Amino acid sequence: MTRSVKILWRVFFGGLAFVILFLTAINFGLFGKMPSVKELENPEADLASEIISADGKLMGKYYAENRSEVRYKDISPNIINALIATEDERFYDHSGIDAKAIARAIFKLGMDGGGSPITQQLAKMMLGQGRGNVIVRGMQKLKEWVVAVKLERNFTKEEIITLYLNRAPWGNVYGIRNASRTYFQKEPSQLNIEEAAVLVGMLKGFIYEPIRHPKASLFRRNTVIDRMVDTKQHYLTEAQATKLKAKPLITNYKKIDENVGIAPYYRSVLIDVLKNWCKTHKNPKTGDDYDLFRDGLKIYTTIDSRMQQYAETAVEEHMPVIQSKLDYLYKQKGDKLWKGHDDIIIAAMKYTERWKSMVEEGVKPEEIKKTFYVPVKMKIFSWRGNEKHEKDTVMTPFDSIKYHKQLLQTSFVAMDPRTGEIKCWVGGINFKWFKYDHVTANRQVGSTFKPLLYTLAVTDAGYTPETYVSGGPTTLSGKTITTAGGPMAYCLAKSLNGAAWHLMSVIGVKRTIEFAQQCGIKVKIPPYPSIALGAAEIPMLQMLQSYSMFPNKGYNTAPVYLTRIEDKNGNIIQEFPISQSKQVIGEADNYTMVKMMEGVIQFGTARRINSYNIPVEKAGKTGTTNDYTDGWFIGYTPELLAGTWVGCEDPFLPIYQNNSGGAEMSAPRWGIFMSKVYGDSKLDYGKIKTFDKPAEQSAVIEIDGGWDKIVTSADSLDQIGTSGSGADDLMTDEIKNAADTGKGKANKPKPKDNEY
Repeated sequence: MTRSVKILWRVFFGGLAFVILFLTAINFGLFGKMPSVKELENPEADLASEIISADGKLMGKYYAENRSEVRYKDISPNIINALIATEDERFYDHSGIDAKAIARAIFKLGMDGGGSPITQQLAKMMLGQGRGNVIVRGMQKLKEWVVAVKLERNFTKEEIITLYLNRAPWGNVYGIRNASRTYFQKEPSQLNIEEAAVLVGMLKGFIYEPIRHPKASLFRRNTVIDRMVDTKQHYLTEAQATKLKAKPLITNYKKIDENVGIAPYYRSVLIDVLKNWCKTHKNPKTGDDYDLFRDGLKIYTTIDSRMQQYAETAVEEHMPVIQSKLDYLYKQKGDKLWKGHDDIIIAAMKYTERWKSMVEEGVKPEEIKKTFYVPVKMKIFSWRGNEKHEKDTVMTPFDSIKYHKQLLQTSFVAMDPRTGEIKCWVGGINFKWFKYDHVTANRQVGSTFKPLLYTLAVTDAGYTPETYVSGGPTTLSGKTITTAGGPMAYCLAKSLNGAAWHLMSVIGVKRTIEFAQQCGIKVKIPPYPSIALGAAEIPMLQMLQSYSMFPNKGYNTAPVYLTRIEDKNGNIIQEFPISQSKQVIGEADNYTMVKMMEGVIQFGTARRINSYNIPVEKAGKTGTTNDYTDGWFIGYTPELLAGTWVGCEDPFLPIYQNNSGGAEMSAPRWGIFMSKVYGDSKLDYGKIKTFDKPAEQSAVIEIDGGWDKIVTSADSLDQIGTSGSGADDLMTDEIKNAADTGKGKANKPKPKDNEY
C-alpha cells in the first residue's frame, strides 16, 4: 500500500471517528441541551389546558401556544397522504434521515425541495431551533439528525406523524385540530382532499394562508394535489386530481378569539386560582409543578353555559336602558359632574397603547399629551353600534377616555346556596373592551348590608316582624335629622335608614362586624355606625356568601369554582367537593328573615320584580349608595341565589340624580335572568316553589293577611319618606355627613391597555 493511500485511509477513518465523537458529544448535550431518552419516550407537545362547563361545553383555553391534541385514528387519511406526498414520500422507508433527499437538496440547491424528512422536521420542532448563519444552521442540522434517529428508534411511524401534526404551526394556530377547526370548522377526521391540501400547503409558509393570500393558497393547494398524483404511492389519479383542482378555494374561517366564549370574566379570574393550584401540585412524569399553559389539563367548572347565557342576555337587555338615562344626565350636567376630575383622564392616558408606543419612540410626555386632543378615526364601544357593540366615529382620544368612563359597568353572579356552586359569572359589559372584573371588586354595598343587621335584631335582640322600630328625630354626631320608623318588617321592605340606624344603636358596631365576618365577609369593615346604611366596600362574592344562609335554612355556604381537574389523558388529579355549610343562625329565626325579605319584593323597594314571570317564592334586598353611584340587588328563590351590581368605573360618577331610580338600577336584570332560568325546563328549576317552614315558628309573617296588618299599621302612623321609591334605600348626604364615618373612595381600577 502506497503512502498516499495510507494517508487517504487515515483521513477517512480519522474523519469518521471525529464525526462519531462529534455526534456523541452532541447527543450528550455538550453543544446545547438535548431531549433525554425519558423525554422522547414520553413526548408531549405543549397542550392548551381546557376549561369545561358543568354541562360539558368548552368555555375556553389557557395556553402558551394554542394546541389541542388529536389521536392518529382521528386524523383523516387525506391529511396524512397529502403530508407524505408533499413533505416526505419515502417516510415509511428511511430511519429518520433521508440520504437521497439530502443529496437532492445539495445538488439542486434546494430548488426541488429540502432535505428534511418529516421525522427531522419534528425533531426541529422539539428542539425549538430557529434560523442562523451557515455554521449555526449546520450545527442545528446535526442535532436534528441525532434526535430524528432517536425518534425513529422509540416510536412507530404512526406515532411520529401524529406528533408532527399535533405540533405543527399553521401561522398562529398550532396543531391539526385547531387548524381544521379554524379554517373549516371541522374536526381533522372530517377533512376532504382539497381541504387537507390547503392545510398541508400552508406548512410551506404563511404566504399560502387562504384568507390573506387566496390566490397563492389556491396555487399551493393544486401543487399538493399534483404531488399526490406524482408520488410513488399514487394517492390520486390524474382524473381525480384534475377534478379537484377545478374546484374553487372554499374555507369557513373563524378566528379563535378568547375575548369571547363562555364566561370570559370568570376565566380571567380563574387563571390566578389555577396558577396557585399548579404551584402546589406536581406532574408525576416530570417531577415539576404542573404547567397550566402547556400540560393540557382538563378543568371542569361549576358554570352552566345556559345560565351564563341568560345572565349575559339580562345584561344586554337592561344595561342600555339605564345607560340611556345616564347619557341624558351627562348631556344636561356633564361638565358639572366632571369638574375637578380631569386628572383621572390624564392618569388614564398613560395606560393606553397610544401613550406607551410614543414613549418607546422617545416622544416627550408634553408632546404625547397634545396628540390626545386631536380628533382621529376610531372605534368605540356603543350599545347602539353593530352586533359586537362597536361603532366607527371621529373624536379626540381625550374625549374617548371620558366617553368610555361614562359607560355603566355591571356584575352578575348566581350560585346554588346549598352547594356553593357558581352557576354564572358576568364581570362587566364587554370583555373585549373592558377587562376589569367587577365581581371581585370592592364597591359600597348600600342597603344590601341591612339584612345582616336585621338578622341580629331577630337573633340577639328578640325583635319580631311587628316590633316597632323608632324613627323620628335622630341625633348623629351632634346633628339632628328626621327619619322614618315603623314595624320592623315594613322598615326592611321600604329600606328605611332611620330604622337601620336605630337598630345599630341597639346591636352595636362590634357585634355587627363580628356577625358579618361569621357570614363570610372577609374584607375589613370600617368600625363606624354608618355600616348600617352600607358604607362598607365589599365584593359581590362575599355578599353572596353572607346571603346564602337565607335560602339555606340558616346555613352559610362559601362559593365553589371547580368540580375537578384531570390530566391530558383524563386521569383525575383532584376533585373539589361541594362547599361545607356551617349554621350561623337558627332555622326559625332564618325563616323570619326570609319572610321579611319577601316584603322587599311584595310591596317594598324591589316590587318591580313581580312584573317578571318567576313562578316561585322570592326574596331579596336592594341597595343604593350615596349620590346613586352604586346600585345593587341580591335576591333568592328556594333553589337559587343571585346578585347584581351596577355603577361607573369611577365612583364619583352617578347613575341618577333624583329619587326615582334606585330600584331600577339592578333589580330588572335579576328579574330577567330568573324568568329565563325558570322558563327553561331543561335546567330543572322550579320543583321547590316555597321556602321551607320550620316545624316550630313564632312571630312569622304569612303572606295571606300578615303583610296587610303590618302595612296598615305602618300607614296609620305619621310616616315620612316611605313612598317605596328607593329614596330611603340611599345613604343620603345628610346621614352620611352626620355619621362622620371617614369612609374612603371605592376601589378604582386602572384602565386596561385596550380599553380606550
